[in-house]
Amino acid sequence: MSKTVLLVEDDRELRATLRDALQVEGHRVLAAASLADARALLAHAADREGIDLVLLDLGLPDGTGDTLLAELRRERGTPLIVISARPGEDQKVRLLDAGADDYLVKPFSLAELLARMRVAWRHRGTHVAPATLRYERTGIAVDLEAHRVQRDGAEVHLTPTEYRLLARLVRQAGQVVTHRQLLLDVWGPEYTEHTHYLRLYMAQLRAKLEVEPADPQVLLTEPGVGYRLAESTTD
Repeated sequence: MSKTVLLVEDDRELRATLRDALQVEGHRVLAAASLADARALLAHAADREGIDLVLLDLGLPDGTGDTLLAELRRERGTPLIVISARPGEDQKVRLLDAGADDYLVKPFSLAELLARMRVAWRHRGTHVAPATLRYERTGIAVDLEAHRVQRDGAEVHLTPTEYRLLARLVRQAGQVVTHRQLLLDVWGPEYTEHTHYLRLYMAQLRAKLEVEPADPQVLLTEPGVGYRLAESTTD
């Protein structure tokens, strides 16, 4: 299940690393380097799809994350995880009491962060399973962590949009993904009625990956509903 995550982190390298990792998991990431940026993104998202979780650094160039935590807790119950280099127990307790769902001390592993995000969502009644990151079937091999797609051992070049579409199907391999959900996750909320985009890009993917593009065995059409990637043969 794709979620929208607001990442508030002023360290450019860490922000890029976390953004890439969350996108591999299938989440949409809004990245902010300051309190002002975060407030602007929150205001914009409130008018559209909303924010499903906030990752909040404390040391920001225009203030501290405590301020944003207090504002969020007055206005909404969005799950929030503090990510900070400050390990003090008193501060952890204070911020957890102030409404943070969790507190992770840097450096932390991506696996632990993703697990704690899933716990925060589960406490809100939403189950988010770990993403499927590898796929293999009939000569096609996809590794989302390595950003690699192969056909019979040879590298396949995909455009960024082709890759996002394939990755979205990989993360739900074996299940039907509706036209609307694909358009929302790959192109954005303003494109949910543009089904001709799907037809065009699916044809391009089949031309690059299927043995017989006119008789697809992997990238399957569910008429009137959406598309389905045949189940992976990997364990």
